[in-house]
Amino acid sequence: MPQLVFLPHAELCPDGAVVEAQVGETILNVALRNGIHIEHACEKSCACTTCHVIVREGFNDLEPSDELEDDMLDKAWGLEPESRLSCQAKVVDGDMVVDIPKYTINMVSEG
Repeated sequence: MPQLVFLPHAELCPDGAVVEAQVGETILNVALRNGIHIEHACEKSCACTTCHVIVREGFNDLEPSDELEDDMLDKAWGLEPESRLSCQAKVVDGDMVVDIPKYTINMVSEG
């Protein structure tokens, strides 16, 4: 079973976390199931950038992003070559290291 390593994030995951994931599950769903509350203002419909993450290890094993996700990512804060929307990136049969950016662009806060 693949493992996702979430790097420390001051608010969402201060100590970091190592969690198990199912192949085909989105990074966002893995995070939420494990108490890491990544914002997802569009309810996982690929219509915003609040769930933006950077896949530090395992990025090349992911299925490529589609045009809609790429268009959304262009608007994300702190975009890097290994950026993905966690609501769209699905776990593959391999471990990944995920970095949650410090900031997100969200006009309406969920909390």
